[in-house]
Amino acid sequence: MIHIYSDLEGISQAAAEIFIDAAQQAIHSHGRFSVALSGGSTPRRLYEILATPPFRDRVKWQSVHVFWGDERCVPMDDPRSNYRMAREALLDRVPLPGGNIHPMQGDLPPAEAARRYEVALRNYFRDQPPAMDLVLLGLGDNAHTASLFPHTPALNENVRWVTDVYVDAQDMHRITLTAPFINRAAQVVFLVSGADKARALQIVTEGAYQPHIYPAQLIHPNGAHPIWLVDKAASHKLTVEIEEEV
Repeated sequence: MIHIYSDLEGISQAAAEIFIDAAQQAIHSHGRFSVALSGGSTPRRLYEILATPPFRDRVKWQSVHVFWGDERCVPMDDPRSNYRMAREALLDRVPLPGGNIHPMQGDLPPAEAARRYEVALRNYFRDQPPAMDLVLLGLGDNAHTASLFPHTPALNENVRWVTDVYVDAQDMHRITLTAPFINRAAQVVFLVSGADKARALQIVTEGAYQPHIYPAQLIHPNGAHPIWLVDKAASHKLTVEIEEEV
């Protein structure tokens, strides 16, 4: 399902409502809410909104558990760290217990960091089905999502929940949730902003299924379509007529 908004602010406001609704439902249903955050520049505004009244006051933060969809293999205080961005925009500004924050350890050797994160996830879901309540994702101009990049071994991982990946184009190791684990989530929401994402969005949602080239095509939570929150600039190459939101 694709929802088009005028700009990043519209996307972020809509995503905040989805976040809050998902949190309230999960906490009512099973006592806690698990969310995997996205990195990159697009979700930062969402995090800022969630950290600001009245949105902040609508979430029972002591029952929220924060995970990450992926991370660069850099120290946690590195400006490129997804954890650092989320901490500055959201985590330091809400009453979230420290034990409820589950960052990927990008300063460890990549394979070890991935192994430890999978252990942490398995411990968290020990008494419940292993499914995130909400996964937030972005979309790269090459159609990657999380750290599932074109033509990388991570795309073929069907057993592990977390894996490490080396991205040649960036000369960087990363850690990522795998597509099968993401697809167990109750809800997956893509946030896509900017004209530079238009071609990728059109191919992923309307093009032939070629996930080794366009990895975001792998994401279909519980066999269904993810929710796409996109702005006008990112949507301008879509050919299917879609009703625009305010």
